Amino acid sequence: MRMVNAVIAIHGGAGAITRAQLSPEQEKRYIDALYAIVETGQKMLEAGESALDVVTEAVRLLEECPLFNAGIGSVFTRDTRHELDACVMDGYRLQAGAVAGVQHLRNPVLAARLVLEKSPHVLLIGEGAENFAISHGMARVDNDLF
Repeated sequence: MRMVNAVIAIHGGAGAITRAQLSPEQEKRYIDALYAIVETGQKMLEAGESALDVVTEAVRLLEECPLFNAGIGSVFTRDTRHELDACVMDGYRLQAGAVAGVQHLRNPVLAARLVLEKSPHVLLIGEGAENFAISHGMARVDNDLF
């Protein structure tokens, strides 16, 4: 059997920032942040961690970085609040877990992972998703965090 080296690829979210709008220093901040997240993921893969653990951690790191349109870097809705979504999939087991429209969970990807692992459902939304995640140990945060 031929072994293939696993790799990780990420993107910094949706949006309309063009390189022309960024100074070289700002662009370097984005590139450095993406590089650090990919490097973390690569090290996890090299250590033999599961693809699901690696992708969950990579997305959690994107959610923690205010440069990207995820988690702490989320943009406002039309109603000037933050609503976040996340989904994780386990291709090996053909299962998925997702949350949508959550407003008080710091890392929606961790809530999605809980749905995957601890719920018979695939998608939980809004307050129900938040209550489920909180009942499984996640903390409620103020929406102003985002």
